[in-house]
Amino acid sequence: MGVALGDIVSSEEIGMNELEGKVIAIDAYNIIYQFLASIRQRDGKPLVDSQGRVTSHLSGLLYRNSNLLEVGIKPIYVFDGKPDIMKEGTLEKRKERKVKAKEEYEKALEEGDLERARTKAQQTSRMSKEIVESSDRLLELLGIPVVYAPAEGEGQAAHMAQVGDAWAAGSQDFDTLLCGCPKLVRNLTVTGKRKLPGRNEYKEVSPELIVLEEVLDELGITREQLVDIAILCGTDYNQGVKGIGPKRGLKYIKKHGDLEGVLEERNEEVNNYEVIRKLFLEPKVTDDYGLKFESPRVDELKEFLCEEHDFTEDRMQSVLDKLSAVADSKKQSKLFAFS
Repeated sequence: MGVALGDIVSSEEIGMNELEGKVIAIDAYNIIYQFLASIRQRDGKPLVDSQGRVTSHLSGLLYRNSNLLEVGIKPIYVFDGKPDIMKEGTLEKRKERKVKAKEEYEKALEEGDLERARTKAQQTSRMSKEIVESSDRLLELLGIPVVYAPAEGEGQAAHMAQVGDAWAAGSQDFDTLLCGCPKLVRNLTVTGKRKLPGRNEYKEVSPELIVLEEVLDELGITREQLVDIAILCGTDYNQGVKGIGPKRGLKYIKKHGDLEGVLEERNEEVNNYEVIRKLFLEPKVTDDYGLKFESPRVDELKEFLCEEHDFTEDRMQSVLDKLSAVADSKKQSKLFAFS
């Protein structure tokens, strides 16, 4: 879900071609959840194979990453590890919302309201062990490195950008900035037309670049103060202070300098706020990972998707041709490197 800081964080629209050759550490769960929510049948049911296994995420990962590889972007997928105990309350609430959404989905189906059914179905997406394992396998066959974080993937992606193993992190959430990521790319895997929530309208979506240093300079605050604004608004670890959004939070922090001063003025409390600060300012990360970018193994990919998950080869042909071209270009690059 992440922290809603969009009202105060400015971004710059960029073209995919501007990211050619760039290594992007992608928050895997964030992106895969998007695919699970958006890639569905008309009645809201996810795509499944003959064994009833969900394949929506595989379709999203295949087609989106083939586009990234085609333009020369080098993605790394960073998967979450064990969530911090502070997140348990948020996770429990998410489970409750999914149960309620499932009930409303079934009711909408009974009433024949397919648009509402699809909207509610999108809110029921779950990340299972099977989905993680099949995603890992697909990414391996695409030649894309995978990193498993000790805790939150967004913190690990931020760290990899900080130490120079990635040019930027890729995520829809602003939490990555709170973790100190110098550059964040949003909409990397959702470019194209996107349906507006609750409306039968679409808008064009392009990648956006957010540079942390520029954001802090523009707002006239430090990263620590940005974290305090997020805590006031509410994070995955706390509910936030009622009536405070990003703009009001910014005004309060600029007036008082820190969270403590704001809480004192409003006579409010945020439990364990010092622990929450540390989760963003000092996320648990690892340097124990390998980053080897390889050529797509097109034949194995075709076997994995068509024979194991019932993808249709004819419908996949264009993306398979694209990946074959990527593999050929990598072979050519190696030949020139040694000539």
